[in-house]
Amino acid sequence: MMSVLIVHESMFGNTQRVAAAIAEGVREGRAPEDPEGVRLVSVDAAPTTLGDDVTLLIVGGPTHAFGMSRPNTRADAISQGAPLGTTTGIREWIQAVGVRPGLSVITFDTRVHVHMLPGSAAKMSAKALRDRGFDSTERGETFWVEGTKGPLEQGELERARAWGNTLAHLPAATAL
Repeated sequence: MMSVLIVHESMFGNTQRVAAAIAEGVREGRAPEDPEGVRLVSVDAAPTTLGDDVTLLIVGGPTHAFGMSRPNTRADAISQGAPLGTTTGIREWIQAVGVRPGLSVITFDTRVHVHMLPGSAAKMSAKALRDRGFDSTERGETFWVEGTKGPLEQGELERARAWGNTLAHLPAATAL
């Protein structure tokens, strides 16, 4: 069976909730005979070797300091009370994961919705993945949070679920 792997980094739980909603949407949009073909995993537990069964990789994380988190920005989040504090982020995972040229990859991020605030973990992680050799990588969606700690803006989980449903219809996600 082919599968979709969703790897996410989350400090305050907002990105984790978005990733779970994306997973729900992908499951809803896939063939009914394959409901288990979607795996959601925290970056701390993400495999560094991607099996041949993975046909679509979705990578998401929070935007920290205009891009992907770094050890110092994660330490800052932990000092602010981040309940899901981690020492590993998608930046480090991207550097550790074995490259699978041709694997379809799409990124997403969460960030504070502030007018004219630059930077995106989705953009930076897509670039890092392409630079590593994941040649079929696209930048995906941004999901908005009201502040550093959240909560997510109203309607974002529904939007994430709908986006996941759309991703389920990509050729890489539906190949059996």
